[in-house]
Amino acid sequence: MTVAIPATTFAVPVRWRMHLSVVAAVAAAILLIFARDLSDMVGIWWTSSTFGHCLLIAPILGWLVWQRREQLAELEPVAWWPGLLLVSAGGAQWWLGQAASVAFARQFALVLMLIGAVVTLLGPRVARGLAFPLGYALFLVPFGDWLEAPLQAITVRLVMPLLALAGIPASADGVMIHAGRYYFEVAEACSGAKFVIAMAAFGVLVAQVGFRSRRRRFVWLAACLVVPVLANGLRAFATILAADLTDVETAGGFDHIVYGWVFFALVVAGMLAVAWRFFDRPADDPAFDPETLKGPVRPQLPLIAAAALVMAGAGVFPVWAAAVESRTAAAPLIVLPDIPGWHRVSGKSSAAWRPWYPGAALSMQRYADGHGRAVDVAVAAYPRQAEGRELVGYGVGVLRAEDRWLRVNDAPAVAAGSAMWITAPGPVRRLVTSWYRIGDTLTASPVDVKLATLRGRLFGGSQQAVALHLSAEAIPNGPDPAGSIEALLRAAGSPRALIARSVR
Repeated sequence: MTVAIPATTFAVPVRWRMHLSVVAAVAAAILLIFARDLSDMVGIWWTSSTFGHCLLIAPILGWLVWQRREQLAELEPVAWWPGLLLVSAGGAQWWLGQAASVAFARQFALVLMLIGAVVTLLGPRVARGLAFPLGYALFLVPFGDWLEAPLQAITVRLVMPLLALAGIPASADGVMIHAGRYYFEVAEACSGAKFVIAMAAFGVLVAQVGFRSRRRRFVWLAACLVVPVLANGLRAFATILAADLTDVETAGGFDHIVYGWVFFALVVAGMLAVAWRFFDRPADDPAFDPETLKGPVRPQLPLIAAAALVMAGAGVFPVWAAAVESRTAAAPLIVLPDIPGWHRVSGKSSAAWRPWYPGAALSMQRYADGHGRAVDVAVAAYPRQAEGRELVGYGVGVLRAEDRWLRVNDAPAVAAGSAMWITAPGPVRRLVTSWYRIGDTLTASPVDVKLATLRGRLFGGSQQAVALHLSAEAIPNGPDPAGSIEALLRAAGSPRALIARSVR
């Protein structure tokens, strides 16, 4: 007896083969041109626990496209020149990101150029059929780390009432919690940001494949953002409670083991268990209806010409950026000046602090006056900023990565400068105020630093970048750190005057 087994293989239509080959070649070329940004992005996926979920996005994209293979086979791929607008927009954004030294902008632009290449080489009908996978590809870009600071504050607010209910005496100072016998820091890694970011990507995927109702999708996505925040607050409370009942080492080990993947998996499983009965999209529901996308496409381009234009649109911006960055600038010389009414003293303190600017000219000196006030003055300067040589960014400036010093909270501005309380084991508290000068622009805002850097590269002029930090240690029954810094600034004239006298 012979049993006929239906074929399950899928043959790529002949008319698609040339287009797919060209798409693959162009995508490979774009990735080669922007290999540094690709390497940086993959490095973040691989080394950062916050963005480890991004390693799964590419396989998910492949699965989403494979789901649509039969519907896509019914469409006619064509080269469509308006897609070049996406490529050019991505290239221009990459150039702006390069000029402003914003890695996120460059990485987002790289993904946008790849999306533009697909739209250009396969046409608008196919792009509409691939609308969700193309949009979901944006989750390849590591973003959302800016959530860490606000989520740290939210976690502290959630934990404090729970500690009160548990009868554990506690007080909070920024991200530091003194509960029972121990001090706890709600660090960036404990803020829950990695959970929220991963759940956002997961939630969007489930919303697409599990729901048809817009209202249900909205409710599900809202839950994916709110539940992780609440769950993280509960986890932080449980860690402190465990430390109070046992010891901090045992509680820390429990927290790292359980919260690593077990806690995350349990929360996801619980959310799916609740949402499962509300799924209203059948498993065999087609991703899209190809009949609604059929029809002539205008205007068209020859495929090879379209590929060449995609390459030109993407490749011109790195060439332009290289030409701009080839200009040289003299290295700055820093000589900290004398300040009337203040004298230089040795920099001994309970815990040494020094800002971190790799490759910069940096000078630091402690000044004291006759009223018992002491202020550390630190000036760092670059002739121009470049990748890894920036005034603002993760792990540079006031706090370096894996520093013994920890951010406590922001403080009221001092002379229009940003102010931050930091702490080191002891505990030792220190107030640090910051100003930045890019060309002739003086600011305390990291965003303004990036914008001023961008303006300097777009319109010319000096691109010298200088950071000024004034810092004073909080000493019991000693002078007010903010008052000490203000007194030194009055004697020096202003932050701008102090920078001008220090950098030559």
